[in-house]
Amino acid sequence: MASSRFFLLFPLFVSFLLCIIFHPVLCDDEEDGLLRSINSYRTSLNRTVLTKNDNAECLAGEIADQFKNQPCTNSTGSNTVPGTETQFPNYPTLLANCHLNVSNTRDGAVLPACVPNLDPSLVLTNFTQTQYSVNLNDSKFTGAGIGSDGNWIVVVLTTNTPEGSFVTSEADNLGSNAAKLTGKNIGMIYLLFLLMGFLFML
Repeated sequence: MASSRFFLLFPLFVSFLLCIIFHPVLCDDEEDGLLRSINSYRTSLNRTVLTKNDNAECLAGEIADQFKNQPCTNSTGSNTVPGTETQFPNYPTLLANCHLNVSNTRDGAVLPACVPNLDPSLVLTNFTQTQYSVNLNDSKFTGAGIGSDGNWIVVVLTTNTPEGSFVTSEADNLGSNAAKLTGKNIGMIYLLFLLMGFLFML
């Protein structure tokens, strides 16, 4: 009896776990799709493609999180008048959260855009047919990180110079890698605990 219940419920349980584990991939696909589209745009202009920069991606995610409750208007995101962009008093904290500092990010560019439901074609237009196109056309930029939250998507451009590399210190890298590893281990332990509890209940 318990065995037949197990075979009936186990596929549902596995599906549930896969949904939990792979849900963030949907966001990553959206952001990776934008990077591919931006690289196609740059290729059409005979510019080098932008490589994915994980540290810039971290900062882009932090900044998108700051914007998430701000509504889309005709004066936000890529429509912002240059010089009137939103300033974050906690910017040093956002950098610190990604193990970055001002000295290795000052040559980068932060490009936030607000697009209802992050429609992919409108998102691309907000970067390639606005004031942001100047940055995307600039050959000094060699990397990018993209983060999104709500209707906001942020592209952070990096350079291959020390002032725009978004490289973290070796000590920060070790701490960051350890934290990521610990987070993954805790998640796996939690999932194994759920599985054991499920099997015990049968």
